[in-house]
Amino acid sequence: MSELRFVRLGFGTDAVDYQVAWDEQRRVHAARFADEVPDTCLLLEHPPVYTAGRRTEDSERPLDGTPVIDVDRGGKITWHGPGQLVGYPILKLPRPVDVVAHVRRLEEALIRVCAEFGLRTSRIEGRSGVWILGDPVEQRPALGGLSLDFDPRLADEEYDARLMGPEYAPSNAGQRGEDRKIAAIGIRVAKGVTMHGFSLNVNPDNTWFDRIVPCGIRDAGVASLAGELGRELTVEEVLPAVERHLCEVLADAVPLPREVTGRPTAPLPAA
Repeated sequence: MSELRFVRLGFGTDAVDYQVAWDEQRRVHAARFADEVPDTCLLLEHPPVYTAGRRTEDSERPLDGTPVIDVDRGGKITWHGPGQLVGYPILKLPRPVDVVAHVRRLEEALIRVCAEFGLRTSRIEGRSGVWILGDPVEQRPALGGLSLDFDPRLADEEYDARLMGPEYAPSNAGQRGEDRKIAAIGIRVAKGVTMHGFSLNVNPDNTWFDRIVPCGIRDAGVASLAGELGRELTVEEVLPAVERHLCEVLADAVPLPREVTGRPTAPLPAA
């Protein structure tokens, strides 16, 4: 992969409006496609905002009519805001593009960041992002004090945790011993160049996630580095580690085109 440069767009009181950052992504994307700039990663914080990927369903959006920005990335609905480090790696990949391999590289970098701060994280099969694994199901406290042999969030189409109070909220998944996501990933690849990227929860107010079904996942929740470690931690402290591990994983990677297999051909007749 080519040289990787980082651009710190704004943090804290200089947090970058989502639309402004999206416009900058598109500008850098066009320049990267034209080989006018090297691979570039934009790093920033956003003011509070909900964004919805192309697969978001109406039933996953805020119930109170809070505005949501619909975007052209994959994935579903999520929240961005203060205390969350957002990264938009704009990279040129070989064709045919291997999107899954790109997502795995981003996950690996963020797993290493969490490990550097003393937090063990993991992947979950079939779910993108970086996760903290919950307790075995039989060791988790029962929802609402009831012991059930099924999870109503998955078995009952009318069940909605957003109406059930804080005990059931995504932000309290750790107290329930459930799987919880600490970093989300949603990307788009256009003309062989990536857009959008990742968000790492450093020390946000995770109750913002309680208004939605984060990433469309009803049987898990969200977490933060500061919350899991039980100590104060800021985006500014985590930023250098994110840059370093992204460099290690992305700049030193040798991405390969996605393998293309053709249709099997019939054997030639014997001579």
